[in-house]
Amino acid sequence: MIGVFAALAAFAIDQITKAIVVANAATLSAGISVFPGFNLVFYRNDGVTFGMLGGAPWWSLIALALAICVWLGVMLFRAENAVETLAYGAIIGGALGNVIDRVRYRAVTDFLDFYIGTTHWPAFNLADVFVVSGVGLLLAAPWISARRSIKS
Repeated sequence: MIGVFAALAAFAIDQITKAIVVANAATLSAGISVFPGFNLVFYRNDGVTFGMLGGAPWWSLIALALAICVWLGVMLFRAENAVETLAYGAIIGGALGNVIDRVRYRAVTDFLDFYIGTTHWPAFNLADVFVVSGVGLLLAAPWISARRSIKS
């Protein structure tokens, strides 16, 4: 249940934040400085990470993401511990959040813009944060599980 809850929470948080961004797209198009090194912006990315595969048919990216989500769903239910289920859930929820954007807008809504000087990291969204965090957690799961079993 942890993984399913994580997927639902990641999906909901992503969709709520994107709805706020879309509702304020006119203001965010020019960007709003939150603090030095971070802006809120409105950007639509028709590619995947860092704009790779930009211009690819939108439906092909949806099909790929859904196929990966099905595979991750199988892995979720085969997971051996809570850390893995949380990680798989975060990845699935984030991926499905971006799939919904692709269905609705044929692109993903990005709004987090970090920069140093004039060098900007590619804009991203909370779905991306959940996916990357989930992958990181999945990579750390063996160590986390080993430490938990040592303490038990």
